[in-house]
Amino acid sequence: MGGFFGAVSKRDCVLDVFFGTDYHSHLGTRRGGMAVYDPAEGFQRQIHNIENTPFRTKFEKDLGKFRGGSGIGCISDTDPQPLLVRSHLGLYAISTVGIINNAEDLVERYFSDHGHQFMAMGSGKVNSTELVAALINQKDDLVSGIRYAQEQITGSITILLLTSEGIIAARDRLGRLPVLIGQDNQGCCVSFESFAYRKLGYHDAHELGPREIVQITPGGWEMLSPPGEEMKICAFLWTYYGYPNSTYEGVNVEVMRNRNGEIIARDEVKRGQLPKVDYVAGVPDSGVPHAIGFANRSGKPFARPFIKYTPTWPRSFMPDNQDVRNQVAKMKQIPVPDLIEGKKLLFVDDSIVRGTQLRETVEFLYECGAEEVHMRSACPPIMYGCKFLNFSRSNSDMELIARKTVQELEGDEGQAHLEEYADASTQRGQCLLKSICEKLGFDSLGYQSLEGLLEAIGIDRSKICTYCWTGQE
Repeated sequence: MGGFFGAVSKRDCVLDVFFGTDYHSHLGTRRGGMAVYDPAEGFQRQIHNIENTPFRTKFEKDLGKFRGGSGIGCISDTDPQPLLVRSHLGLYAISTVGIINNAEDLVERYFSDHGHQFMAMGSGKVNSTELVAALINQKDDLVSGIRYAQEQITGSITILLLTSEGIIAARDRLGRLPVLIGQDNQGCCVSFESFAYRKLGYHDAHELGPREIVQITPGGWEMLSPPGEEMKICAFLWTYYGYPNSTYEGVNVEVMRNRNGEIIARDEVKRGQLPKVDYVAGVPDSGVPHAIGFANRSGKPFARPFIKYTPTWPRSFMPDNQDVRNQVAKMKQIPVPDLIEGKKLLFVDDSIVRGTQLRETVEFLYECGAEEVHMRSACPPIMYGCKFLNFSRSNSDMELIARKTVQELEGDEGQAHLEEYADASTQRGQCLLKSICEKLGFDSLGYQSLEGLLEAIGIDRSKICTYCWTGQE
């Protein structure tokens, strides 16, 4: 994934860009970057590796060197950025969030002659942000270039450009990620997470529509290209990776997660399938609000049978090595014996993707004396790896525990019945639940239905991307 923050102000805005970007650290773990513009000093830029050190720590020493009334910052799980680009369109800094699935095709189609070259990264691949800039530079102005880039890209791309005139922000073509503008009496900012600018004293000013392009200056914002009609915003913003304090399309993340848990419990009670448990708990951290909603609706007391120890390992998706990740996840789980020994526990997790760490968690709970462990997923079974964003990508769909289990149950024939397997009311759906229960050691397993999830989000269902569950774009 990745996150971004930018500000344009009548005053020096370096600290706003620094803190605003730092507030997006939950969205990426590889690279952090800042670019600032000052009329006297021009563009200043710095990029750091943040794989083992947080953004804040890496950039604190740079703050004294930066000065300017406009700037952008980014957290990236992929490429080093922002980049500084000089072309016939002028000098600008650019940062992007998204994924380009047809990058090699674009390079071959548009830039394979002797007049073009790209700096290859360690993997040999082209920096996606550099490719976006090259596409933009095919046109005679920045707005036409941005529209052209978004039309040519298969996947999604959200763009921030810092120029000497201010910031140009462009939401991706189908609005899969949010772009929000905040405003105070000195200027404006642009952000992925709304809480980031509210905490800095900005108020809500505008939420960009799909593929909308705006110019942001100290005096306000101006639409440069209108929004499109079609939107497919990612549902996982609310269920998993969005920050609890943020609001997208008018729906707060924490409120949605509580409502989602309530709906899971409501439907389970209606079916008469609610197990007798001592406590309802959330798999920390993003599973907790779902669990609170479940506990409130079911009447079962909420508790925290184990706590994550985060001072030394604050981000659960670090490091890259899967074996080390599993060990770190295990070391972070500190039990509360009085709430585990001899207890029947029901946990709610934000999702079940590969199931590796969840199996470790269940083993840990039984080792600590739990009598029963029941699991509920706050979203339906994930059947397809995301091809529009980076947050849930897999090398193969068969890495996903639901798809892998279907293959084990029925071979290739089962792949033709994924919709049926995702429906717990069918025979195939029940077989999937039973098999994953046995594999991961649960006493029972339940998934939120797609209908229940969409109800919890509460916006027009045609505007929500559900590809990872349905395979439908």
